[in-house]
Amino acid sequence: MSLGDEHDGASSTGGGGTGQTRTRLPDSGAGDVYGGVYGGARRPARNSRSLITVVGVVVLLIAAIAFANRSGGGDDAPSDASANRDAAAPTAATGVKPVTGKNGTIPSGYARDEQGAQSAAANYAVALGSDGMFRQDTRHTIVRAVHDPAVADGLLSKLDAAYSPAFLKNVGLNEDGSAPGGLTFVSRTVPVGTKVVELSGDTATIEVWCTGLVGLAGEGSTKPVTETWFTIAQKLKWTGNDWKIASSSQKEGPTPVNGDNRASTADEIAGAVAGYGGFTYAR
Repeated sequence: MSLGDEHDGASSTGGGGTGQTRTRLPDSGAGDVYGGVYGGARRPARNSRSLITVVGVVVLLIAAIAFANRSGGGDDAPSDASANRDAAAPTAATGVKPVTGKNGTIPSGYARDEQGAQSAAANYAVALGSDGMFRQDTRHTIVRAVHDPAVADGLLSKLDAAYSPAFLKNVGLNEDGSAPGGLTFVSRTVPVGTKVVELSGDTATIEVWCTGLVGLAGEGSTKPVTETWFTIAQKLKWTGNDWKIASSSQKEGPTPVNGDNRASTADEIAGAVAGYGGFTYAR
C-alpha cells in the first residue's frame, strides 16, 4: 500500500480538505481507485505491532484489508449553510420527518437542505460499510443506489477488481463473499455524527464521523471482530431529485481512548450480530 497526497476520483475529490489519500489496491491490478476514500484503519502504535495504514473506496473494505493483513500482519428550495456551520449540529429529533422513499434497502428522497444532505451522507456511509459490499450482486446495487450515475460505472469496475477471490480469501471469506460454515462475517459502519462543511446550490460537502466493526465471529475464528474510527468527507451532488455521492475522501479518527470493557467471546459477538439488526436510517 502506498499513500499519496491527493487523488482525483471521477475527476474530483471530496471534502476539499486535508487527509485525502491515494490508494493502491491489494494485488488486484486495478491501479489507483476512485478518488473518494471511505474509512481507514486506525494508526497503529509505534511499536512492534503490524505497521499498516490502509485506505480505500469503501469504509470497511479498507478496514477489512487492515484486518486481513493483521493476522498475517424534499422538494424544498436549496438553502445556504449557516454562518455557524462549524458548530456541532445535534442529531436529536429536529421535527422534520424522515424520508419515506427507499431505493432497495437504502433510504432515498432526501430534503434539498442541510439536514437532508447530512442524512444522505450518514446513510450512504452505513450502506457502503455493510457486508453486502463483499458480494458482487449486492455491491453493484449499493454503489448504483448511492452514487452519481456519472461515476458509478467507473467505480464499479475498480471495486470488482479490488474484491478479488484472493482478497476475499485473505479476509477469511469464500470466493463469493460468503462466510465459511460456522462463522458470521461482520461488517458495519455506525455514524457518530455529521457536519456540513459546505452547501451551495446543487452541491454539498458533508463530513461523517464513524466507527466501524469488521471481522469473523464464531468458534475458532482467527480473524476476530475489531473496531476502527474514521471521518468520511462526501461531496454530494443533487441529481435525479436526490443527493448522490460524486466523490469522497477519508481521514483517521477522531479515535477515543480504549475503555476497560472486557472483550466478548466469539459466540457472544456472533449472537449480537444475529440479534441486533443494523441501522438503515441515521439522523
